[in-house]
Amino acid sequence: MRTYQMDNRNAESKYYYLYKEIKKDILSGSLRKGEKLPSKRTLAEHLGISLITVENAYQMLKAEGYIETRERSGYYVCEINAAEHTDLQTRKIDLLPIERKYGSDISEVFPTSLYFRTVRSVISEYGEDLLEKSPNEGCAILRNSIAQYLLRYRGVYAQPQQIIIGSGAEYLYGAVVRMFGNNKIYGIEDPSYSQIQTVYEATGAHCQKLRMGSDGIVTEALEATTADVLHVTPFHSYPSGVTATIGKRYEYLKWASGLESRYIVEDDFDSEFFMPGKPIETLFMLDNNQKVIYINTFTKSLSPSIRMGYMILPEHLTDMYRESSGAFSCTVPVLEQYVLAEFINKGYFEQHLNRIRRRRQDKMGK
Repeated sequence: MRTYQMDNRNAESKYYYLYKEIKKDILSGSLRKGEKLPSKRTLAEHLGISLITVENAYQMLKAEGYIETRERSGYYVCEINAAEHTDLQTRKIDLLPIERKYGSDISEVFPTSLYFRTVRSVISEYGEDLLEKSPNEGCAILRNSIAQYLLRYRGVYAQPQQIIIGSGAEYLYGAVVRMFGNNKIYGIEDPSYSQIQTVYEATGAHCQKLRMGSDGIVTEALEATTADVLHVTPFHSYPSGVTATIGKRYEYLKWASGLESRYIVEDDFDSEFFMPGKPIETLFMLDNNQKVIYINTFTKSLSPSIRMGYMILPEHLTDMYRESSGAFSCTVPVLEQYVLAEFINKGYFEQHLNRIRRRRQDKMGK
């Protein structure tokens, strides 16, 4: 009778060690197709282990198709194509290098201790609530916080119901295409952040590049475009660094009002760091016709690791969004949403922004 050294199992349970040893014999051909295994009681007595240990090992082998039972006869080895099997013990995992970056620009300005204190506070206060599934549009606590922050800090008025939470701008670009369809033409700045075009075209949508001038998209290019949706970054467009003038912003809004089917996606990346004084008015603030979809993220303002952004829809588009993306689960964990909401509600986020603005002003003054 076959013997297995049960003392060699290290920290493994006995039944799992026995299962692995018998499976190894089957795969190697030591136990052949149709060969009968010892009865559970016989093997248990032979190895000096309990009957339940053998029972569990046999049940695992049976469940995975290595052995089968025959009525009133016992357990038999099944046919296994062992030639295609690779023993996991012979495989090696090449681990990726783990880098720790000390003294980065982010770590110098990010309020690490304050943020993690907020994490602990949220866990303590909300406990098991953090294990609940997030509403698809995002948690109410964060949508409320963002709405209040925008009105207080940016002068942007929006109801929480208009705000959609997502894992960064690129996810939200995709939500825009799901809403309007990939049969629409999307006008983008030329040059622009490369991921804008990449995301749109990955959905099957067509992009038209519109040449940039010193104050925004060149008027002639805007008038000539056949785009249905205009994606612009009015504040510090990347990589040109152009900020659209107030006249150009009204030109964009006039273009959108020219046809009922036209809309603007305002990508307000980096806008929290306006200097000096009052923040530049967004297209969303200037728009009286509900033609602007506003997108912003916390990637630049907090940290690239915080993959969280938000989109504000005109009220009449909220139903369209729910029809196209309403079934998609929110891509941001509940804990992160609650922590950011607390961070905003306590005024820490605005303190952080002001600290970075002062830091930039100091550098510019040198």
